Amino acid sequence: MHTAQFRLKSLLCKGLPVVVAATLSLVASASSHREAPYIATQPKLDATDFYMFRSYETGRADFVTIIANYQPLQDAYGGPNYFTMDQDGLYEIHIDQNGDAVEDLTFQFRFRNTLKDIALPIGSKNVSIPLIQAGGISSVNPGTLNLRETYSIDVVRGDRRLGTRGAVANAIDGSTVFDKPADNIGVKTFGSVAAYQTYASRHQYSITVPGCTGAGKVFVGQRQDPFAVNLGRIFDLINLNPLGAQDQNANTIADKNVTTIALELPIACVKAASSNIVGAWTTASQRQARLLNGAPTSGHVTPPKNGGAWTQVSRLGMPLVNEVVIGLKDKDKFNAAKPKDDGQFADYVTNPTLPALINILFKDAVGLPNLAPTNFPRTDLVAAFLTGVEGVNKPTGVVASEMLRLNLGLAPTPKATQSNLGVLGGDLAGFPNGRRPGDDVVDAALRVAMGVLCVATGANDALKVGCKASDAPIGGAPLVDGALQSAAQFADTFPYLNTPLPGSR
Repeated sequence: MHTAQFRLKSLLCKGLPVVVAATLSLVASASSHREAPYIATQPKLDATDFYMFRSYETGRADFVTIIANYQPLQDAYGGPNYFTMDQDGLYEIHIDQNGDAVEDLTFQFRFRNTLKDIALPIGSKNVSIPLIQAGGISSVNPGTLNLRETYSIDVVRGDRRLGTRGAVANAIDGSTVFDKPADNIGVKTFGSVAAYQTYASRHQYSITVPGCTGAGKVFVGQRQDPFAVNLGRIFDLINLNPLGAQDQNANTIADKNVTTIALELPIACVKAASSNIVGAWTTASQRQARLLNGAPTSGHVTPPKNGGAWTQVSRLGMPLVNEVVIGLKDKDKFNAAKPKDDGQFADYVTNPTLPALINILFKDAVGLPNLAPTNFPRTDLVAAFLTGVEGVNKPTGVVASEMLRLNLGLAPTPKATQSNLGVLGGDLAGFPNGRRPGDDVVDAALRVAMGVLCVATGANDALKVGCKASDAPIGGAPLVDGALQSAAQFADTFPYLNTPLPGSR
């Protein structure tokens, strides 16, 4: 028998919990990397992960950090064009301050690429170079940088398209145009990995937001992908032990980069006076129509001509929702939807197919009793994905809708004492109360899907999730995918995520 097949058979024979490894094959696209058919064709607009947490950097506890990552699976050596953002796209971070599933505050990012067209004298002619750099880079917008990427930020209060709009400005010089660092091309271009880190940090800006008191921060640039998952062993006939150590397997996307949009804002700027709980999500949109427009002109990288209303094509709040909750036929529809309309997807949460798929695949084959939770509707999943958990991050009068929710009244946990299981590990400042870089959302999501909240709520249903331990046969199993995620892997200062991998060393 093939080694992997023998190992799988051996694991199955050991008992109930191993079958949950099947769920890993369904989350293997990572938190939100290429999760739906259309967005897989538009990588520049593809949101990969979304984070929101009270800042745990020393002296910054009165701030909230929000991070939206885009452009999945970047190979560091991906030249000569590398990974600019879509200057025809609209990238947004939305905040719901009162639980009604409608944005009250939106931060909009627009990007612009300017081609300097550096040329070299070749014989009697000046000829344009084929690279984005004509020498070493160490400062913001140096003369050696052939392609300058900049962005602007607007804050919109009320409806994202019709609300009151204002420009976010550099707190030092009042400018409303910010430079994005070039991607980490390699050590000859930047001098060293440490030198790139210094270069990128020069693109971290102190900002003023109209209507807010106090300065925040922004950084937009390439980072090492912070998500952790083991893809190879999952696809190799589930060649892992879901009851093993959290670090038993390699993180197979550890050699990839992403593009990060990171904001740090005063808590008073983000929350309403009447509630400490906010919800947030990120979206990307493009125009309804596109006409190809020929070659670049006038020193700018000329985009195709675009027209019509903005059309949302990417959406991300809670991790893994579009991967393991939403049915294949509705994945594009979910990406285009707003939280207020999430009632159309309710059946995917209240009557989930993932646990049933596990039973179909394994229960009869090994002669075991039912493994999936039996409480229908799955009110525990409604709490986790659509409303927030009672006493932790559920707003008063909440409208059920999918987004990341954070209780800003709970103090941040210092990096050294964070549990990578967040609330499930007794750390109320972590997932699903917001999400930090070190929260192991794959392990947590596996346990939630198989009913851990039914076990954790106790006999008196303290979490108000409407189920009990007997509803979840393996709800107490310590399930893992074996790819470690923890706070120790990240910095404890803004923007928290690690320096991107260089294209050459």
